[in-house]
Amino acid sequence: MVVERKKILFLLPSLSGGGAERVFTTLLRHLDRARFEPHLALLQAQGVYLGDVPKDVPVHDLKVSRVRYGVPGIVKLIWKIRPQTILATMGHLNMVLLSVNYFFPGNTKLLVREASMPTALFKGGKSIKLWEWMYRNLYKRADKVICSSDAMVKDLVENFGVPREKLLRIYNPVDADRVLQMANAGDCPYGKGGPHLVAVGRLSREKGCDVLINAMPLILRRFPDAQLFILGEGSLEAELKEQAQTLGLKEKVVFLGFQANPWLYLKHANAFILPSRFEGLPNVLLEALALGTPVVVSDCPGGIREIRDSVGNMAVVPPEDPGALAEAIITVCGSPAPAIESLGRFDVQQVVSEYSNIF
Repeated sequence: MVVERKKILFLLPSLSGGGAERVFTTLLRHLDRARFEPHLALLQAQGVYLGDVPKDVPVHDLKVSRVRYGVPGIVKLIWKIRPQTILATMGHLNMVLLSVNYFFPGNTKLLVREASMPTALFKGGKSIKLWEWMYRNLYKRADKVICSSDAMVKDLVENFGVPREKLLRIYNPVDADRVLQMANAGDCPYGKGGPHLVAVGRLSREKGCDVLINAMPLILRRFPDAQLFILGEGSLEAELKEQAQTLGLKEKVVFLGFQANPWLYLKHANAFILPSRFEGLPNVLLEALALGTPVVVSDCPGGIREIRDSVGNMAVVPPEDPGALAEAIITVCGSPAPAIESLGRFDVQQVVSEYSNIF
């Protein structure tokens, strides 16, 4: 008997470098084609991860600069391909889709994935009341809201009034085999000296690179030849470079921009540092652990503790504390960490199975 494949429409703004984009491309690579026919819709078909989309996945380019301009095209596309399920991510896109889902064909399941910790994301912002209203009134219209950590579930229930029955925790998938393959795809990217420290992520306030740069003078007292390599792009790049120069760290803090293969840097680093002020569920942390790289992370809001409790093998320090961060980095650089045997709940096959069940 031939089983009809279910059409799944993945929808997000673009495939620029970021955790949500990597989650979607990983799901697209691993989703069982015997059961599902995946489609990908982008507001703009651009971004560094566009090349990671499997060749058999149709990419629908809506060719708009903002979500609100894309509504007619999104609705038209949904009626054209008639997916059984839509999976969208990014808060602003989620809100717009939930506002217009009554224009979709009947029985179309709409799943929205929350990409970060809402309370931390909007903390102190003038628009917090507006976002709180939208979460309370729009997220209940989703068939399910997928959260990447239990901490995110708790945040949405307690601070935004999202009904608990609407929320489903599915961790981000980490393809450990691909990570290892990419990590072994080149030679060590570092020169002499060391230890070599690496941070990976957007150059934005929540990632806390300013805290790590402030910790570097303390690290250099113990390791004069230490260097910090920062991989990523973002709005704070010029400000962070100026901070490093002001502290006399121009040669000690190296900004490498976006790197298509960050795993090569992770594998050969003496330590991976995640000094974030808040996180959803950082894939790069799990990838560093899978490679056996010593890890120092800040105990920030989000899924950090869930990774620690499940996988372990990391040094955890208070957030926004350069002194504690420096001390932990100095300690781990003298004691290499063994690679973990399994990512358990974060393994790609486990996570893809959970998504498949909800699809």
